Amino acid sequence: MAELTTLARPYAKAVFDAAQDQNAVDQWDQALAFAAQVAADQEVKNILANPGLSEQRKAELFAECFEEPLPEALRNFLLILAENKRLALLPEISALFRLYRADLEKSVHLTIDTAFDLSADEQQKLIDALSKKLERKVELETTVDQSLIGGVIVRTGDLVIDASVRGKLARMARALGS
Repeated sequence: MAELTTLARPYAKAVFDAAQDQNAVDQWDQALAFAAQVAADQEVKNILANPGLSEQRKAELFAECFEEPLPEALRNFLLILAENKRLALLPEISALFRLYRADLEKSVHLTIDTAFDLSADEQQKLIDALSKKLERKVELETTVDQSLIGGVIVRTGDLVIDASVRGKLARMARALGS
């Protein structure tokens, strides 16, 4: 995964910079998200892996998956990816693009696992506290995992903060086992 991200980073950065220059970050974000879904499809993966097709033909077939005609910039981007045999990196490119966008907008998407449902008031208090701490606008997604026993696990990007009872017990067990 890290290797794919490393390969995708220059493409994501270049397309993000171009999107900023064009004041089209939202449009590019949507297009890349759709392209990432297309690239993740097993049939499309098979087409991209077909050595009998030219890279240009792969880009054309890929572009045909879009319902509307592609803007020239997106078509050119897909062609560059195809020529460099990087169309399969679109999911990583899209994910990195979203990270760059979140950084630009000073926002962060957090996934929080809790042992029990949080009320709307509790969620808002959590959003307020995290926004203040992180100095960013927080988008919160919560899931319930009763196996946590208590506490929370916070995830964003590659950062995981385990403040759950289950996590604390596991750390204690490892410490005692050493």
